[in-house]
Amino acid sequence: MVQGNLFLQLLGSFSAFSLFLKKTQMHTVKLKQVEGFTDEMFYEFCQLNDDLKFERDKHGTIYVMEPTGSESGNFNADFIIDVGNWNRKSRMGYVFDSSAGFTLPNTAVRSPDISWISKERWEALPTEAKKKFAPICPDFIIEIRSESDSLSELKNKMEEYMENGCHLGWLIDRTGQKVFIYRQGKPVEMTYSLDVVLSGEDVLPGFELNLKTLGS
Repeated sequence: MVQGNLFLQLLGSFSAFSLFLKKTQMHTVKLKQVEGFTDEMFYEFCQLNDDLKFERDKHGTIYVMEPTGSESGNFNADFIIDVGNWNRKSRMGYVFDSSAGFTLPNTAVRSPDISWISKERWEALPTEAKKKFAPICPDFIIEIRSESDSLSELKNKMEEYMENGCHLGWLIDRTGQKVFIYRQGKPVEMTYSLDVVLSGEDVLPGFELNLKTLGS
């Protein structure tokens, strides 16, 4: 516990660390697990440094990421608007943006770019659990690759979502002009263009997304 508290104190203010990221042009930094650094301390740590995005893998390694660029943010916003509009009409669940963290069954804490959880599953969680990194894997996930993102790491993350209960996931690779469609228990489907219409299938029934019209 002492080590964890020391870690929290040393990294309590991230203004200098954020500057370090920019000066070194590093977009993601990995911090190895510190013994005694509890889930509660990790949550506090993230709240104290909300100018950066954090994730934690199942081994306890913390990933520190800079906020997305403005152009990427604009592109990503179109996705959440369309998912949100569908959800407002269907009233089938809850939509979350990239600031929401979820604790997966394998103990990793992930923050997908866009995610959706069915009404039944979300409302079954205790109120207190929802206030932090809720112990649940979203039913539907979208990850959007920026120029600085590693495609292999994003693919590994998508596989992790599927292994932990996600039913449908889209990995949008703007750089490579591809879409990877993940379905639980099925092979990954890949398109070779962004000129496609994606379907929410039986997870988000009736939802369709025309990628060609986004970000314009």
